[in-house]
Amino acid sequence: MFPGHTKLDASLNTAIDAMLKEAGEDQLLGIVEAGDPVLRQQSEAYTGQLGKRTFRKLIEAMRVTMLDAPGVGLAAPQVGIALTLAVVEDHIRDDEDDPREIAEFPFHVIINPRYEPIGTETRSFYEGCLSVDGFQAVRKRWLDIDAFWMDESGKKHEERLHGWPARIFQHETDHLHGELYIDKAEIRSLSTGENLDEYWAFEAIPHAASEELGFEL
Repeated sequence: MFPGHTKLDASLNTAIDAMLKEAGEDQLLGIVEAGDPVLRQQSEAYTGQLGKRTFRKLIEAMRVTMLDAPGVGLAAPQVGIALTLAVVEDHIRDDEDDPREIAEFPFHVIINPRYEPIGTETRSFYEGCLSVDGFQAVRKRWLDIDAFWMDESGKKHEERLHGWPARIFQHETDHLHGELYIDKAEIRSLSTGENLDEYWAFEAIPHAASEELGFEL
């Protein structure tokens, strides 16, 4: 059971059930884009507002939607639901020397997550968001964090995350507090996906982009 367990929110359950029904058999939910107020709200802590069936089906649909996009994380506000719930998943790429330190990050449901930086080291890499589709920008984030969350059964978890998994966790947790990655990105680095591939994708650490576009790493 979740701390501070509340009664079921009937209207919220009805709205989510309707959304899931509209998604159909493929379970693909509509992803909310930047400019929608839900992305700028402080989400409500999840304390059991959803019925078990609705909750399970929502998590399934969020995972399907995330992987189809494709993405490595999806927060509930990104599908129009202002609850502190997100799903994350990423896997090791072929390039073992990638300086972004991508690591295996199995599927997790993260509920009421928070994080604390460990040390002072940061890293700056290009980062994107399914709600700001078609663009990426350089964002500085903590290299190491202590991550805290509850899973779908209400069990508490604590784990030290490093590198790319730490970045994913920070990105999705920030969504739940009304923050988009572009809020603290190096705005001069902002690039369309096409231009990123053409000009800057040859180096994971964006030194060339920093020099050419005029921003500091």
